Amino acid sequence: MKKFIFKTVIYFGLILMALELLVRAFHLHADNPPKMIDEFGVEKRVPGSTGHYVKGNRRQNFTHFSINNSGFNSYREFDPSESKYEVALVGDSFIEGFHQDFDNSLGKKIERLLPELEVYEYGYTGSTMAYQMHLVNAYQEEFRNIDKIILYMKFKNDFDTHEHEANYELIRTLNTLPFRIRKNCKLWVYGSNYGMTMPIKSIASAIWKGFIFLRGKGNLEVAVPEMEATSVTDRIENFKKLIATYGLDTQKTVLLLDSRVTDNRFLDFCKENGITYLDFSEAFQKALDPVTLIYDMHWNDYGRQLLAESIADYLQREIDR
Repeated sequence: MKKFIFKTVIYFGLILMALELLVRAFHLHADNPPKMIDEFGVEKRVPGSTGHYVKGNRRQNFTHFSINNSGFNSYREFDPSESKYEVALVGDSFIEGFHQDFDNSLGKKIERLLPELEVYEYGYTGSTMAYQMHLVNAYQEEFRNIDKIILYMKFKNDFDTHEHEANYELIRTLNTLPFRIRKNCKLWVYGSNYGMTMPIKSIASAIWKGFIFLRGKGNLEVAVPEMEATSVTDRIENFKKLIATYGLDTQKTVLLLDSRVTDNRFLDFCKENGITYLDFSEAFQKALDPVTLIYDMHWNDYGRQLLAESIADYLQREIDR
């Protein structure tokens, strides 16, 4: 019996090792550039990180990313000055653009259409309007020389809070030894991306909760998350508070949105308060092919090209004025 258990452990270990080597050899796993929070309380990526983003269990989407010295995925460094016309694209994972090669990003496509521009992409996965407005305010010296600021927004997702709070606890957790080990186990990374590790996580969670209970922590209580804003009125009120806290330069800031998924009351609020928005819904409605990835709602290359054309048309009109 002992011999059987011993051989089983050995063979199981060898199988895991072989699978780890296969995942690494064919680069089936997605690299995840480390996160940090700078002295301004802005969450971003660690500068200098490079790697590959993989989506789909057969590498259906395989792209390259490169984090610049400012901590954002971009083909260029950010160097705004009064002598150039610069545009800042600020937003979440759609702007961060890991689904596209960094040197063929949305910003790069805009520059190809308008070569006299420099486009700076401040994208960070999961960012909300609170994060975006905090970023612009925190880097106000840098943004003072930027001619146009484009904030990408999704009305349903981005207005649940009225202030930004940097998640220091998450950053500390990601830097702990267990998370560093897990990150370097590419088989685990691959399995996590496709739900294969969920049973293991569930068992580990149950064991941990039982351990805490046995240590005399009392009844296990599930923390009830703080209620998020759910109504249109709440979201608009949150936007008002964000403007009061961080300010909004309506002369050079424009909201990038899809009016098909944006409540008309919010659009009316923008019109009444002189807040410009760029609606790309018409370009997507006229699209001849899908504008998003097959297995993901992020924009594909065609969608990004259509969006770049819409933004470039708007910027050209602004420059000609």
